[in-house]
Amino acid sequence: MKILYLPKFAKQYKKLPLQVKLQAEEKEKVFRNNPFDKSLKTHKLKGELVGFWSFSINYSYRIIFDFQDEKTVRFYYVGDHSIYK
Repeated sequence: MKILYLPKFAKQYKKLPLQVKLQAEEKEKVFRNNPFDKSLKTHKLKGELVGFWSFSINYSYRIIFDFQDEKTVRFYYVGDHSIYK
């Protein structure tokens, strides 16, 4: 699976604590194999973010993405629950 990292995502990722970055890298490996693995808690978003999906890095942090096609996704945002606003 190809992942495109949008500039906003890259900027937010750089600001994450080191431990969260390490967790995100592990979750990305799982995501590449199966974006709907139960450990990711992948789900569709509603409201202003309809059309986007989210998966969990840990209890507090999430990645918001969309499917560009069957083999490509775009990572838009990473952060705590405040990224939903």
